[in-house]
Amino acid sequence: MRKRMNDFLSYYQKRISEPLTEEEREEERRQLLVQIQFFQHERLIHLIVTVLFALLSVASIFTTLLVTDMQLLLLVLDLLFFTLLIPYICHYYILENGVQKLYRYYDKL
Repeated sequence: MRKRMNDFLSYYQKRISEPLTEEEREEERRQLLVQIQFFQHERLIHLIVTVLFALLSVASIFTTLLVTDMQLLLLVLDLLFFTLLIPYICHYYILENGVQKLYRYYDKL
């Protein structure tokens, strides 16, 4: 997804600097809106997953602090949740910033 986002960002960066006719601009706007919708959907799904893992991580930490039995198993669970949470946050960050840039390119078109 990162490569796809970077490809679109570089494409539209190049396109907005080129002289375009009004018909070409309108076609680029339509195509850009379709891509923005795809990325918005992807962003929403990853937001849901990221929030879910964040809530599970917090719940797991509280459980670890409250339960005295099975500390090692709960610590492993905490570690697993954080191991998944960090890449999800990074991926969501890339999607969010990319979509914001696509909005700016749309405004410039």
